Amino acid sequence: MRTARLLGEGRSFYHVMSRVVDRRMIFEAKDKELFRKIMRGLEAFTGVRVVTYCVMTNHFHLLLDVPEKEELAPLTEEELLRVLPLLNDAFTVLGVQEELSRARESGNEAWRQEILSRYERRRGDLGLFLKDLKQRVTLYMNKRLNRSGTLWEGRYKSVLVEGRESALVTVAAYIDLNPVRAGIVKNPEDYRWCGYAEAVSATRGAKQARVGLGTALSESLQDGGYKADWRRTQNRYRLFLYDDGQEQGADEAGCDRGRRGVTGAQVDEGLPNQGMIPVRRILRHRVRYFCDGAILGTAGFVNEVFSREQKRRQRYGETRETGARKMRGADWGELRVLRDLQKDVIGAPLW
Repeated sequence: MRTARLLGEGRSFYHVMSRVVDRRMIFEAKDKELFRKIMRGLEAFTGVRVVTYCVMTNHFHLLLDVPEKEELAPLTEEELLRVLPLLNDAFTVLGVQEELSRARESGNEAWRQEILSRYERRRGDLGLFLKDLKQRVTLYMNKRLNRSGTLWEGRYKSVLVEGRESALVTVAAYIDLNPVRAGIVKNPEDYRWCGYAEAVSATRGAKQARVGLGTALSESLQDGGYKADWRRTQNRYRLFLYDDGQEQGADEAGCDRGRRGVTGAQVDEGLPNQGMIPVRRILRHRVRYFCDGAILGTAGFVNEVFSREQKRRQRYGETRETGARKMRGADWGELRVLRDLQKDVIGAPLW
């Protein structure tokens, strides 16, 4: 029997990831572009916002902002017809248009509302967003690779993330640094299929990516009417992506003498001894807490969710009294998790 997923109440944030079956390296550049197109289409259609993301050759990471359904504006006929082409072919869109037209002409308002409700119930739902995303990618990849069957390795993993800057920006940076940890690029902006690279680009999706990272920095959470200022967001976010204390070597031309600092080897040496490494540096390593910690946030947030779930399901056993557990391997500050992981908490820099 599957364990029910941990879900937040009201507006909630989730780090989700899913991997290709057998860990096959199958996503090429064109596939990643298609993944992003589907993801952005679902974002517009469902109201589930992408804070940031990263699509790798055999897995993906998303940090999602899931609204409270009651706070979503009711789906109108005009809005439905605007977003339908983002996910469906012209034939499907025409069919919905014609059905809506017949309902209006008949004067049967119940029929028209039933059509709208088919799509309304899919909005603001984390599970349906991911199900639709994975199914659409599966159909495309199976056709391209001339294969059949499941594409993904079981259910997606999810961690409930507290909606405050300390948690959101840490998880966002961890996601955007995926290609750096994998040794694909030296800088995250050089990998075009992650949220940060899209935000600093001049592409059509840059604006949406910038708004997402503004959310990670709690700007829109503190002020509902806040308008994102990318210059401010970018400067603050880069502090988590680049470690100012990291050693830099001189260039071959001798134009830059480099900079002394902490070496990568020194960072690695500190890990077995559970040295208190700054969070910004540890994000360049694999951190299991972000995929397996179940809940990530301050002690108050983790304990609140723990208590709620205990009253509902007694899912953690009768002897456990508190939920928040300290994270090992770095100086995590106020961040805590629900699951006290024991093995391979901090992995090698490579994925």
